[in-house]
Amino acid sequence: MEQVLGKEWTISPAGGSTGEAYYAQLEEKRLFLKRNSSPFLAVLSAEGIVPKLVWTKRLENGDVITAQHWLEGRELKPLEMKFDRVAALLSKIHHSTELLHLFMRIEKKPLEPEMILNKLRQSQIEQNQVETNIDVHKAIKYLTEQLPVVQNQRKVVCHCDVNHNNWLLADDNQLYLIDWDNAMIADPAMDIGMLLHKYIPESNWNSWLEKYGVQMDVSLMNRIYWYVIAQSVTFIQWHQKRKEFSQAVKWEETLQSIFVKMHQS
Repeated sequence: MEQVLGKEWTISPAGGSTGEAYYAQLEEKRLFLKRNSSPFLAVLSAEGIVPKLVWTKRLENGDVITAQHWLEGRELKPLEMKFDRVAALLSKIHHSTELLHLFMRIEKKPLEPEMILNKLRQSQIEQNQVETNIDVHKAIKYLTEQLPVVQNQRKVVCHCDVNHNNWLLADDNQLYLIDWDNAMIADPAMDIGMLLHKYIPESNWNSWLEKYGVQMDVSLMNRIYWYVIAQSVTFIQWHQKRKEFSQAVKWEETLQSIFVKMHQS
């Protein structure tokens, strides 16, 4: 990063799973730098979804460095995910035609539910756990049976990682959704489902969805459960592959609790 900014800047890692993010400071100037960030960061910045983009530079090796305003703030707490502004911002993202058109221009193919299911099946075969993991076997059977219910739905730009630590509340009280590396064109139920399941009591789902701008119906409920189950299996397989068995067990417990909720509703 020094060759981009100069040696007079103080540069330090900003954490994150990729190790490609940095903080940079020179006297009163402060920037958040990232290598090979989302190609649609400019649109996200223009719509006020992420902190303002300052500049973009392409290096000789082809890497692209982006600089955004470094904002003082904090991530949302889990209990704050019920805020009206969270539902409003997610709805704004899902209804952004500019984002959707940009995704389509860079040839981002929509993520269809059968693509998700096929990947889960293949992962199970590779891990040789089709018979040994009863919960995952049950989940994949459910996803297969319910596949027709979730097909042919409207697709939007989904963030695909709406955990509370990706919501930045700046000191000026502006809310942002950051870290767009996993974003895809998909059914909005993918984002909505995991957010509701993780942070909102089911008795409050209807009121949260009203703030988002939709009404709960049977179709949406089925899609929410389908994607939450699919994402849970994805996490189980991911942790098992990394031999993080305690984390895999937690997601297995999550999967069990989802099936209990479904039987109760």
